[in-house]
Amino acid sequence: MNKVYTKIESIVGNVITVRAEGVKYNDLAMVGKSYANVIKLDGDLVSLQVFAGAQGVKTDDPVRFLGVPMRVSFSDNLLGRVFDGSGKPRDNGPELDENMVEIGGPSVNPAKRIVPKNLIRTGIPMIDVFNTLVESQKLPIFSVSGEPYNELLARIAMQAEVDLIILGGMGLKYDDYLFFRDTLEQSGAMSRTIMFIHTASDPTVECTMIPDMSLAVGERFALEGKKVLVLLTDMTNFADALKETAITMEQVPSNRGYPGDLYSSLASRYEKAVDFEGAGSLTILAVTTMPGDDVTHPVPDNTGYITEGQYYLKNGHIEPFGSLSRLKQNVNKDTRNDHRALMDGLIKLYSAYRESLEKKSMGFMMTEWDEKLLKFGQLFESKLMDLSVNIPLEEALDLGWEILAECFEPNETGLRSELIAQRWPKKLEA
Repeated sequence: MNKVYTKIESIVGNVITVRAEGVKYNDLAMVGKSYANVIKLDGDLVSLQVFAGAQGVKTDDPVRFLGVPMRVSFSDNLLGRVFDGSGKPRDNGPELDENMVEIGGPSVNPAKRIVPKNLIRTGIPMIDVFNTLVESQKLPIFSVSGEPYNELLARIAMQAEVDLIILGGMGLKYDDYLFFRDTLEQSGAMSRTIMFIHTASDPTVECTMIPDMSLAVGERFALEGKKVLVLLTDMTNFADALKETAITMEQVPSNRGYPGDLYSSLASRYEKAVDFEGAGSLTILAVTTMPGDDVTHPVPDNTGYITEGQYYLKNGHIEPFGSLSRLKQNVNKDTRNDHRALMDGLIKLYSAYRESLEKKSMGFMMTEWDEKLLKFGQLFESKLMDLSVNIPLEEALDLGWEILAECFEPNETGLRSELIAQRWPKKLEA
């Protein structure tokens, strides 16, 4: 029987303190009828963060420690379900309490990991062709408010060739939550999706639980042989929730008020990405919005040191120059013999197109070569960069060759003669 304490020493924001013994960090407790977890130990003085908020909590309310950390149910019954940041159903379905697993555990021993080597197809050319997503990779999507990053995540959730999608939403507007739910249901992808959703109106502490619950469940499915893709949005909201808690706890602030352990907090989540030998894999794509489009902001700045590249979502498309998948060479050397050369050639010509576009905007005279580049750039943006394009990798590569053939002579592309002889589109006879 767990001991009950009936004297709360202080209530500050959503944090209460009691004097208790035999309590461990991250243990769960019941404060009245609300769950709370231990976030600080100072001798026998225990600080707990109340999930539902401390509003209405009285100093004589009973506090009962449960002796276990935060846990989440794990089974196939999770598929197609939506839960909040405390693990409670958000979809009016039954509560699940079988096979409970701890959240927030350590990442996998590096000695047990294998080198990422398998492609994840998304049907989005700017990913599949130019910055290929690899199983067990951890990649952020850097963007700013107003960009369609949630629409991009929904597209990936619908189209990615994986066994299971886990969507973790943090600080979502209710409309965004409904968009994800309705889009996945209408596309038929909800049957392979699990959603953990924290909306902007939910208690702050639940925001900090979303990544841990998503990754704990994903890790278990990966151990059972599933290819799991975890989509998180928005990690800046997660970091802001950590910041709010740190301020409440009167911690000494670091850069721009964020806690000094921000890097460790982010890394402990991203490092959950893993490819298990003889089992499945867990891959992480996480939106990180940049306040003021500032990549030096503490959240994207720390994220860049942890992850294996990034996708930049700007002006409604994945920016080809700022984006980078550091593991793409692990897989695109084996996809098709023209993949790497065509990728490099297209980007080189697109860079030249941007220079010609700048010349035109400044009123300089356009040469015949500039006109070719302008035509190429417009085709490249509409047929490959547009996020509405949904075609397999091989079709996207063929389309790249067709765009080149429509704008240039073979010797103007800078590609190797043997590849041109093999892949250059044959013109139809009149």
